[in-house]
Amino acid sequence: ATYHSQCGFLAAVAKYLARIIVMCVQEFVASRAAADAWGRARPQSAAVSNLSGLSLQEAQPILNISKLSPQEIQKLQPPLQPGDLNNKSVGGSFYLQSKVAPAKERLDEEVRIQAQEDRERQQMPQT
Repeated sequence: ATYHSQCGFLAAVAKYLARIIVMCVQEFVASRAAADAWGRARPQSAAVSNLSGLSLQEAQPILNISKLSPQEIQKLQPPLQPGDLNNKSVGGSFYLQSKVAPAKERLDEEVRIQAQEDRERQQMPQT
């Protein structure tokens, strides 16, 4: 009786593990499909993230930007002089420069991409 009860228990555990594995694979496939679809929807933006090392979501809080617009980026221009970011007498540091400069470049590039996408949409024939 003990052998048969152990086999039944092991069979139940094996079924449970198989279900977990199937669910994990399904979740992985769905996640991968969503990531691929997002990358196709914004291929330039995804490429910029890979090149700069910063995503848009990472760059915005570094510069305290909630809404991405050319006007918001222009407001940043005066305090973000490259010489000031590394000048300790005005509160700068190499660490600050290593965070702020790439974030600013990432946001500038995103604004440029959005402007290009807007121009392309305007040029498309209306149906």
